[in-house]
Amino acid sequence: MLKSQTRMVLIPAYQPENSLLDLVREVNASGFLSIVVDDGSGSDYEKLFAQVSELAVVLRHPENRGKGRALKTGLHYIFENTADDYTIVTMDSDGQHRVEDALRACEVSERHPGALILGSRKLKDRVPLRSRFGNTVTRYIFRLATGHNVYDTQTGLRAFSSSLIPTMLEIAGERYEYEMNVLLGFTREKIPIEEIEIATIYIGDNAGSHFDTLKDSFRIYKEIFKFSASSLLSFIVDYSLYSLLSVLTGGLGASVSLTMSNIIARVLSASTNYSLNRKWVFKSKTNAVKSAWQYFALAIVILAGNTFALSMLVKQVGMNPYTAKLLIELLFFTLSWSVQHFLIFKKREAHQETPNAV
Repeated sequence: MLKSQTRMVLIPAYQPENSLLDLVREVNASGFLSIVVDDGSGSDYEKLFAQVSELAVVLRHPENRGKGRALKTGLHYIFENTADDYTIVTMDSDGQHRVEDALRACEVSERHPGALILGSRKLKDRVPLRSRFGNTVTRYIFRLATGHNVYDTQTGLRAFSSSLIPTMLEIAGERYEYEMNVLLGFTREKIPIEEIEIATIYIGDNAGSHFDTLKDSFRIYKEIFKFSASSLLSFIVDYSLYSLLSVLTGGLGASVSLTMSNIIARVLSASTNYSLNRKWVFKSKTNAVKSAWQYFALAIVILAGNTFALSMLVKQVGMNPYTAKLLIELLFFTLSWSVQHFLIFKKREAHQETPNAV
């Protein structure tokens, strides 16, 4: 068992600089217990980690497994070896986080033990372009996906109560996508997320970062991409059937043709969309009958709104029916995502009593 401690700092480290030693010393001097995870840094770093092990608990991966897995390894170790209530702060190993900011985040977490506290950097001057651009894009995509405003979605300085560890160990992700998945998972479970402003520090134009812009960005956005792909495929089915049926039923009159074509196309595309979202996008384990009823209730509401809006644009505004269909589908995309993500396919798996994360 670890010694009784109310505050801990967890540092995932992959091929870190020697400055890691200074960081651990400062962390310890501030009253934290330090836990460092060597994420397969290799033999060239054995001497450094041997020195760190004199100051902190050092956990090791035999090979590089990713930041997400390193965080889970540390959390699992803490969960298994500490019985007391405590606060954990995660920090990056590259010197981009100040211990005084970790202390402030810790204090806020202790006042709000049920919340995740983010150390938010206000990315302004002298910030590498790729970091500023990436965070801006991610911020707006996260808002689109969840309806929540988080200024710094990519910060590694996070504080939280030990009570949240079981939830965090259940969240998928092995590499950089894990931290984004935590935010998505917490918003889905309605766990509060709060931000405090911290110093923005980039050393050497962030050259020490192991973030792969293309590969890791794809991992971060994968869940949103999958929903978009599912919606796109269903839209192709919907739009193709709508266009075909509009031609075949044109002799019935514009009003009858438009309504009939839209309803039939929507019912068939909704069936396709439900199957894709349940099995592929959200990988839901909820009762199939219950989620099907919820999904098709949503589909009926969207169909009614879709058909009404389409009719208004075509009949009252005089818009081309094919253009109107495109606009309406885009409008209802966000509504559909939000309801499915937070209500229909919300993950409700029971927490494991003893998480198996290693």
